[in-house]
This record gives sequence, structure tokens and C-alpha cells, in this order.
Amino acid sequence: METDDVSVREQLFHNRVRETIICVLLFTCLYMVSYLILTHFKKTAEFVTDDIEDATVNKIALWLCTFTLSVAVCAVLLLPISILSNEVLLTFPHSYYMQWLNGSLIHGLWNLVFLFSNLSLVFLMPFAYFFTESEGFAGSKKGVMARVYEAVVLLLLLALLVLGIVWVASALLHDNIARKSLYDLWEYYLPYLYSGISLFGVLLLLLCTPFGLSRMFSVTGSLLVKPRLLEDVEDTLSCTAFEEDSLSRKLNCKSVTMITLSTMHNNFLFFLVLPIEMRRKASPWQRNLGYPLAMLMLLALTVMCVLMVCFNVLELLLDETAMPRGMEDPHLGMASFSMFGSLGAAVQVVLILYLMVSSVVGFYSSPLFTGLLPRAQDTNLTQMIANCVSLLILSSALPVFSRTLGITRFDLLGDFGRYNWLGNFYIVFLYNMLFAGLTSASLIKTVTWAVQRELIRAFGLHRLPLTVSRSTVPFRLLLASGLSKIQ
Repeated sequence: METDDVSVREQLFHNRVRETIICVLLFTCLYMVSYLILTHFKKTAEFVTDDIEDATVNKIALWLCTFTLSVAVCAVLLLPISILSNEVLLTFPHSYYMQWLNGSLIHGLWNLVFLFSNLSLVFLMPFAYFFTESEGFAGSKKGVMARVYEAVVLLLLLALLVLGIVWVASALLHDNIARKSLYDLWEYYLPYLYSGISLFGVLLLLLCTPFGLSRMFSVTGSLLVKPRLLEDVEDTLSCTAFEEDSLSRKLNCKSVTMITLSTMHNNFLFFLVLPIEMRRKASPWQRNLGYPLAMLMLLALTVMCVLMVCFNVLELLLDETAMPRGMEDPHLGMASFSMFGSLGAAVQVVLILYLMVSSVVGFYSSPLFTGLLPRAQDTNLTQMIANCVSLLILSSALPVFSRTLGITRFDLLGDFGRYNWLGNFYIVFLYNMLFAGLTSASLIKTVTWAVQRELIRAFGLHRLPLTVSRSTVPFRLLLASGLSKIQ
């Protein structure tokens, strides 16, 4: 019996060591990728400075931002990794090389992401902001430690304020919970706070994702060469060159007005010739098939999301098991989480990642958060901290968001399934209806306007000497009127 107990303890120890190594390797890879991303956007002048103290503070803040962004990326990958792991174990149930992939590892990943998300949102990011803004208390010796003391004091004051707000909110909502002591801080108050943050993130996803799904068409279109009906690229380029030469000969006057008009004309023609050159260099396959295929793929993914949400609404009305809930053991390798098997699981993973990308696009495209959009080599630390916090809120709410909409049947693990509002039928049902309605309205508006613009351009504006959009017509009229006054 003692030998059996020793062997069991050894097995448990080896399993724990293996899971720890896998988690460390995964997080190290994500940390390196996140660091490369942040160094691409950071403002170089803040790190190359003669003040060694400021440079040290900025580096520490950058490390904290990198950690937070790594946690955000890991939160995005939680559901895809879990779904794919289940399908791998179903495909290779007795493989010796897949024994490391089990429910304990996946459950541990979910718990670590929940822990690090709380740590980043409640402590690390506020500390990073206070640390970069602090200068040390008056009368204290200058240095990095003086700024650390000031940041810690401000963080403690903020923690007391937030804790008081959470305690008052919990007392108003639940009378019997008001008697909980500070010993329940880790077991109740922090999960309760994170539940509120997650609810805010889910509501933010509800607003950003439908808008982002419609914006994905225009963003993708700006990256690809669009096909043009009734257009000859070579003929358009020749017309542009002839008009440029003709206007250049007429704009030889030395007056200030004509110099300004000439500068506007040259800038306009530069940007016009550049898209035409891109279209001329693109192959016929890229020019005629790339854009339609990309648009059809985006349309198919968006329609599939709407249909899955509508089907989930029907299930909510008929079956209680459609409600999102938490589970203690994922039971990987028992059954597929999609009725279509591995293909359906792959589609779920693609849809989850597509929704995340769309939510980020919608977030940065909204008027409220446009100013947070990072710029290459020109993003200060305050903006980086705000971006990392925003991305972490969106990504940590993604598992709850996907399960609530019925994109996947993989139930929430660990503390992600402890949110009280997940068991409210009216909240979940209304959330699904709002998402389906907003996404459908955005999709119909985007598609109809795109078709109208293309038809107007093809059959109405193709007769203009320059094949341009309607937004350039006022400039052409202004240019023509200026020339007519001079002549």
C-alpha cells in the first residue's frame, strides 16, 4: 500500500511539474511576442534619454504593460486552445505523445488567466500609471525608490476606495453578504469586482463587435485591390498622365494663389496615381478575385455568427442547458463540442478569433476611443497603459461573450463561470437579441451602401476624365473653376 501511495504521489508531482513547464513556455512565448509589438509602437524618445531615472521607470512600466498584453493574448486563446485540445484527444485517444494534454492542464490555464487578469487590472496597471506620473514625496530623497513609495501609497488609497465601492454595491444588492469580513477579500470581493469588470467588458463587446463587423469590410477593402467595373486600368493611367501634363503647363503662374493650388494639385495627383499604379501592378487574379473572395468570406463569417446566435435564442427558449454555466472538470476527449465534429469545432475557433478581431476594430473605430489608436514609434506610455487595459478587458470577457452567444458549447472553467448574472435568463436572452439585431442592421447597411456606391461609380462616374470617387469631385470642380478664372 505504501508503494502504491508513493507512486501516486510521484505521478501527481510529475504531472504538476509538466503542467508548470508547459504554462511557463507558453507564457514566455506570448511575452516575447507582446514585447516586440509594444516596442514597435513605443515612443523611442521616452526610452533614449539622459535622465537615467526616467529611463528606468519607463522600462519597468513597459515590462508591466508587456505582462498585461501577454495575459490578454492568453485570454483570447483560452477557448481556441480548449476546443482544439478536445478535438485532438478525440482524434488520438490512446496516443502516448498526447498524454500531457489533459483537463488538468486546461483547467490550470483558465485559473492562471483569471488570476493574472485580476492582478493586472487591479494592481499592475494602476501601479504602472502612478509610477510613471510620480516624482516622489516632497522632502524625500530623489530616486526610483521614492517614486515607488509614492506609487504604492496611491495604489493603496485607490484599492481602499475601490474596495469600499465594492462593499457598498454588494451590500445594496445582497443584504446577507454585507456581513462578510475582510478575510473574504480574496474569496469574494476580488471575484465580485472582476465580475463587474467582466460585465462591463461584455457590454463593451456588445457595442464594439457589431460595429467592428461592419467596419471589417472597409478595412479589408483598403488593404486589397478592388475590382472596377467598366474600367481599363491602362486607359485610366494614360488619362491621368495627360491631365497632369496639361494642368502642369497651365499652372506656371507665380502668384501665391496659384502656387497653393499647384501644391494641392500635385498632392492630389500623387495619391491618385499611386492607387492606379498599385492596380496596374496587381495581377488579374488579385484584381478580379482577391477582393470578391475576401468580401464573400467576411460576409459568410458574419452571417454564420448571426445564424448561430439566432439558433441559440431558440435553444434558450426551449432548453435550459443552453444557458451559460461553469463546470469543474472539462472532461476532454469524451465528446465533441460541436454537432458537426472536428469541422464544426474548427469553425467555432475561427468565429471566436474573428469576433475578437472585429471587436478590436470596432473599439478603435468608435469616436470615443479613436484617440487611443496606437501609432508606430509614436505612442507614449500613458497611451500604452490605456491600450493594454482596454485590450485586457475585451479579451478577458471574450470567453463569457462567446459562450453567452452560443458560438461554442464549451462551458466556462474556474472562476469564469461564477458570475451571478450568467444565470439570469432575461439578461442572457436580451443580450443575444441585441447582438443579433445590431449585427444584422450593421450588415444590411454596409452591404447595401457598398452596392449602391459601386453601381453609381460604375455607371455614373466612369465617364469622368479621372476615374475617382465622388469625394474628389469638389476638388476637381474647384481646380477647374480656378483655371477658368485665370484663363
